[in-house]
Amino acid sequence: MADETMPQTITLIASGDLRDSANQVCWEAQKEMESRLIAAIESFGHQVSRGHEFDEARGHGFIRSQRQGMDVFRTIDPNAPLIVAEAVWQYSHHVLAGLMTHRGPILTVANWSGQWPGLVGLLNLNGSLTKAGVQYSSLWSEEFSDALFLGKLKSWLDTGSVSHEMDHVTPFEITSCDANARAKALEIADTIQREKAILGVFDEGCMGMFNAIIPDHLLHATGVFKERLSQSALYHESQQVSDEEAQAVRDWLNQAGMKFHTGPNHETDLTDAQILGQCRVYIAAMRIADDFGCDAIGIQYQQGLKDLLPASDLVEGMLNDSVRPPVFSRDGSRELYAGGPLTHFNEVDECAGLDGLITNRVHKALGQPVENTLHDLRWSDRDASGTTEEEVWVLEISGAVPASHFQNGWADAEGFRQPPMYFPSGGSTVRGVSKPGEVVWSRIFVADDRLHMDLGRATAIELPAEETQRRWDSTTPQWPIMHAVLHGVSRDEMMARHKANHIQVAYANSAEEADLAMKTKASVADQLGMIVSYCGVRPDAP
Repeated sequence: MADETMPQTITLIASGDLRDSANQVCWEAQKEMESRLIAAIESFGHQVSRGHEFDEARGHGFIRSQRQGMDVFRTIDPNAPLIVAEAVWQYSHHVLAGLMTHRGPILTVANWSGQWPGLVGLLNLNGSLTKAGVQYSSLWSEEFSDALFLGKLKSWLDTGSVSHEMDHVTPFEITSCDANARAKALEIADTIQREKAILGVFDEGCMGMFNAIIPDHLLHATGVFKERLSQSALYHESQQVSDEEAQAVRDWLNQAGMKFHTGPNHETDLTDAQILGQCRVYIAAMRIADDFGCDAIGIQYQQGLKDLLPASDLVEGMLNDSVRPPVFSRDGSRELYAGGPLTHFNEVDECAGLDGLITNRVHKALGQPVENTLHDLRWSDRDASGTTEEEVWVLEISGAVPASHFQNGWADAEGFRQPPMYFPSGGSTVRGVSKPGEVVWSRIFVADDRLHMDLGRATAIELPAEETQRRWDSTTPQWPIMHAVLHGVSRDEMMARHKANHIQVAYANSAEEADLAMKTKASVADQLGMIVSYCGVRPDAP
């Protein structure tokens, strides 16, 4: 019997991709997920009304644009209980405008699957709603019939809210850092605020990721500023790169041992022409960054460049590595950013850009590996091989990591064509398995008009080839993967707390050094005015 405080009818909507090619491929998974979710809701005596219909002409039932989302919300009772159901990657801005003015209780729901992936879409939407100050609850499930999910769903149906355990979160205290770490952190933070730093942003606001845009007044308070750059300028500059310069980058990758899986068909294969196009963009990006004195850059790629150039992922992997093909100024007189990475933040995620900049400075000061990258917090599962009893997360960036994250660097890197449904112009990924080792993870996000940083520790582990392949086959096999065991954070705790689809990772040379790097980075963020929390680790504990 339904509780009288909640209306009998629940409205359900589904945000999708901007690309109909992706929406069409993913629709069956969404349809199956919705059927299971609706059955669970109906088991408690409620009905579900879909807020928008299946589009016969387009071949899917997703909201595919911000305009459509606004139109859909015109027809929804602003006081109705509302569920946003996601089995796919989705563009949060398609529904954000409507959700920001919706007065009824909101529940975001995803299926526990690595396939398309709904979990990543859910986390981006949750981060965007958090930044926007919208109240919401969130749930996730594999089958939508387990007792834990049903109990929490009933709570939302009865009360309009769901709570999750947050015992793993510990507010940062300066006493968690010893005097040396505090002094080093103060020096790094003071340098950033005194000398300033620039994030080069090649077109802001990728794929509706509202949570990935840092408001200027919050960023400026840290001493970091944006240079707003245009992807059209990047395209133009790439066309000025000579064939000889592009070929030199490709030759360097070949000599370093990277294996490209090429073919003749542009629509379905990775071609040599696509790779050379990426080599041109790599050179062009570094030259523009040098022109503007950027300390880090982010290329949006989607949308816009996807119709002009091959994917930027190979470019991003090279930029984030200390070991990479050299790039020289246009007159050939200077090597640009010699000896280190030019930190790149994938999909112009400015929170990752600020995090990557701080991580680079901290690890360089401590003599730790400076290569860092974001990943999608894609999916987790028990280890089917029996190697570990721990929950193992699939961290999987959409195309490339610095090759130094692989055991044998570029010799372990493989290039596959990006999937055509997302990347019509192709382009190579940098695929491989991240090496075993000690990792610091972190995420900067915006809440209550403040910058926050969550951070913790993880161990990247080695799994048998069969288990790695199972995980690739369950997600995206063309992309690089890290098998990550998060310290002190359960699967559901991570989902309940994390306010982004992305997570930043960097290696350290030992567990002790990783702990020091984590504490030092936490102290730097604190000095820069962020609200800092440890997740799963308690540095003050004896």
